[in-house]
Amino acid sequence: MNRKDDLIAVFDSGVGGISVLRHLVKLLPAERFLYFGDSANAPYGTRSREEVEKLTFAAVESLLPRGLKALVVACNTATSAAIDSLRSAYPDLIIVGIEPALKLAADHFPGGRIGVMATPMTLAEEKFSHLLSRYHRDSEIYKLPAPGLVELVEAGAGNSPQAEALLRKLLAPYVGKLDAVVLGCTHYPFAAKALSRVLGPEVALLDGGEGTARETCRRLEQADLLRQGAGEIIIENSSREPALKALSLTLLNS
Repeated sequence: MNRKDDLIAVFDSGVGGISVLRHLVKLLPAERFLYFGDSANAPYGTRSREEVEKLTFAAVESLLPRGLKALVVACNTATSAAIDSLRSAYPDLIIVGIEPALKLAADHFPGGRIGVMATPMTLAEEKFSHLLSRYHRDSEIYKLPAPGLVELVEAGAGNSPQAEALLRKLLAPYVGKLDAVVLGCTHYPFAAKALSRVLGPEVALLDGGEGTARETCRRLEQADLLRQGAGEIIIENSSREPALKALSLTLLNS
């Protein structure tokens, strides 16, 4: 179906949601995507829930006049803080969020030792506590906050020696003790190489981007809103720093 209101907005606190956009483009190549990163206000993960909800609504309200058929909140922190309020405010809009891929980890590593790496706010939210309660009886689950990693990814240094040094310090107690790490922030896949150097290649790194893309596809198909024809990708950012758009394109094609 082709129509005027056929944009799929993909929103993140910065460039991290590009990791979700990659899955979306692969699964839905005929769609028109509008990616908006709020790097001017990043990181979200160290802010209060109220601040994140306010920033998320401000971004979404700026995107709505562009003609949206769906909104993908490609940010774990914004999903935790605002997804329920967004769905209440815009009941006619398809809204898909993302959450740490803990189910995927528990299914693949029953009884295993699983680390959940996320921003401090995501790990503190009630939404994550409910998710954790479903799986903690069958697996050993460790919360792994990673302050500072989002900022490095935003600077294009997610796999740099600086990122590796930060991760070695943060994850030192868990090296050799984990079967899998859930990447509970969409920025973190862009630090996957540094993580594997620290934890070892035998530790599986799992994120929720692919599942979010599949759910978006399912919702669009259910509503008969799948588009046909040539696809398009528009990338915008609240920051005026020109390097961020170049970084976004680099990450998209990495």
